[in-house]
Amino acid sequence: MLELVKNVVCPFCGTLCDDIICKVEGDEIVGTMNACRIGHSKFVHTEGAMRWKKPQIRDENGELVETTYEEAIERAAQVLAKSKRPLMYGWSCTDCDAQAAGMALAENTKAIVDNTASVCHGPSVLALQDVGYPICTFGEVKNRADVVVYWGCNPMHAHPRHLSRHVFARGFFRERGRSDRTLIVVDPRESDSSKLADIHIQVGYNQDYELLDAMRACMMGHEILYDEVAGVPKEDIEAVVEVLKNAQFGILFFGMGITHSRGKHRNIDTAIMLTQDLNNFGKFTLIPMRGHYNVTGFNQVATWESGYPYCIDFATGIPRYNPGETGSNDLLQSKEADAMMVIASDPGAHFPQKSLERMAEIPVIAIEPHRTPTTELADIILPPAIVGMETDGTAYRMEGVPIRMRKVVNSDLLSDREILEKLMKRVMEIKTASK
Repeated sequence: MLELVKNVVCPFCGTLCDDIICKVEGDEIVGTMNACRIGHSKFVHTEGAMRWKKPQIRDENGELVETTYEEAIERAAQVLAKSKRPLMYGWSCTDCDAQAAGMALAENTKAIVDNTASVCHGPSVLALQDVGYPICTFGEVKNRADVVVYWGCNPMHAHPRHLSRHVFARGFFRERGRSDRTLIVVDPRESDSSKLADIHIQVGYNQDYELLDAMRACMMGHEILYDEVAGVPKEDIEAVVEVLKNAQFGILFFGMGITHSRGKHRNIDTAIMLTQDLNNFGKFTLIPMRGHYNVTGFNQVATWESGYPYCIDFATGIPRYNPGETGSNDLLQSKEADAMMVIASDPGAHFPQKSLERMAEIPVIAIEPHRTPTTELADIILPPAIVGMETDGTAYRMEGVPIRMRKVVNSDLLSDREILEKLMKRVMEIKTASK
């Protein structure tokens, strides 16, 4: 019998769409309504690719063999308890309770704990620590924004419902939706998002900082002395600055195109200061376009627990924070890490070759529901129930609003939190017995 489960939160991207309807038949999600293509694929392909149904350990022949949770947790606990420099990476596709359990495990094993922000929006975090964070909620964007800027991102591909929910949607003060808004896209390429824009600024590659500085100078009344800056004609810069200055409520969404171009966190510093300057003329805010659905949540949880958002080193028993030294790739490439636990991410598909070479040399524990390049390197695989489908939990939307995710279908698998709590208990028993 087909059942419709309403008000489901999509566990794909940082937009955390909360209006999904799941079609459930025989304790399996067979279809969705309202979800984007990527979100729909995640819901209906729960069993797709290759789903790990049982824990796996690698035998003496290098083959993965099926085992029990008890045996796999015992093996993983022995690895973590004996490691002198364990690295715990990922965390962005699981719930906040699991992240809190992971922070406790990292502290008690004197590990380095890091998440995917170190290879995506880490520069954004560094910048907001420098100069503040003039942020707002999606509700304010939908109801108030009359000027929307997407800088260095392509939401039509990366966050497919972002535009429809926050730009095209009708708001309390923007009753005509898209017709009441000016859409500006800053991107060196023409993209599917730029094709929808009223103004497309084609900034030169790696020249975001120069353009941001020129816009700030123009806004403050200084004359631009060059015919073009960062590949953008002087007249276009002056025109877009006028649009921004005349906004009643403006919003700047920025993505990895600006966090990973030359300048990195200094680009974000300047973008934040541009936003602050615009508040002399009207109301202007900004929101980073976070990718994984709970990458923001980990930065929140880690800050509550340690005072730092990522790249946290518990080696001395006191949390230390030094991105560039205590980041995952830094530790792998310097060969400091002698064991690694990966949860809710896939560094095997995204880390550089030198990092992967080190992962192949050390014990790797993967808490992962599906077969991935990371599980191909793993010595122990602990498959969890998927948050937002097979278990509930809390996640933080990209602008920092906590959203409760519901359970849709049942699963015999343990949740990430339960796996981590069992690991923590066994690690503490091993450490106590060794004293």
